[in-house]
Amino acid sequence: MKKPRLRSIDDIARLAGVSKSTVSRALNDSPLVGVATKEKIVALADEYGFRPSVTARALSTRASRTVAFVIDAYDPECGLQSPFSLEIMGGAATGLHELGYGMLIVQADGARSDWAEEYLSSGRVDGFILMTYENKRRHVQALVDLEAPFTVWGSCDEDPCCSVSTDNRLGGRLAGEHLLASGRRRIAFIGGSMDDSEVVQRLLGFSETLAGGGSVHSPGLEAFGDFSEPSGFAAMNELLDRDGSIDAVFCAGDMMAIGAMRALAARGRRVPDDVAVVGYDDLFVSSYTTPSLTTISQHIADTGRTLASRLVASIERGVVEGAVVPVELIKRDSA
Repeated sequence: MKKPRLRSIDDIARLAGVSKSTVSRALNDSPLVGVATKEKIVALADEYGFRPSVTARALSTRASRTVAFVIDAYDPECGLQSPFSLEIMGGAATGLHELGYGMLIVQADGARSDWAEEYLSSGRVDGFILMTYENKRRHVQALVDLEAPFTVWGSCDEDPCCSVSTDNRLGGRLAGEHLLASGRRRIAFIGGSMDDSEVVQRLLGFSETLAGGGSVHSPGLEAFGDFSEPSGFAAMNELLDRDGSIDAVFCAGDMMAIGAMRALAARGRRVPDDVAVVGYDDLFVSSYTTPSLTTISQHIADTGRTLASRLVASIERGVVEGAVVPVELIKRDSA
């Protein structure tokens, strides 16, 4: 009995157990689809006499020359309200413009798993720059399953994954070395969540340096926030309540450092005379605080451009290659 002819990519996708976008790429011999998957899809198309229409083929191969910059929906600290997110987004937009691409901002809902396929299969975007926190692992897995071109800010365990990050452990060491060199010995740490591998690495490099320099450091001199200014304010007060002899603090984010300086001022502690403060990021605002903030620079604009260039390489040539952006100490007045 002759098998019924399949009429759409949806039919092939259901039979093959893959996404529509994967079927489309396989039938167009895209290098982004694995050999085994491509062979399976082509064999099914031949078996069922499937031939995509000329119009459908044109739509599937037409590049939008637009990529999605993806942030968490409903996240006030790491979404559009975040200075860091806005600055890295600006760098990415510049890098994409230089390469002839536009950018669409997408707020990914963690309750949905089909948002990526919706944007990709509709042809609105050619790939994704992922900058999410709360649902990062889930979003990365969705993009991997789709075999979609993407880059991600920060560490990424899934394979293949094109991640762009900075040397967080070195950044922690640089902060520790600077504070030790200035004669500080009761040095505290304010971090984001320890579920964040970047925070873990910053604390590790910082702790190693302090231990080697003879400084007193213990879990009692650690407090944690969420990278926001109010959380830095609360964490600094918590630390001062525990130990009034603290003479320095390293904050794993500039906004928390700004909050820490506000807390110190409210309690009559002078920066840097009584307590030195070092941040992490080198946000635009950091040079305009009072006093201006000494910080570890992640070269945010360059990092955004790197996210853009690595994504375009993946889209145009199938190259999946991550990058580690250098960090450096920016000395200002707070430490």
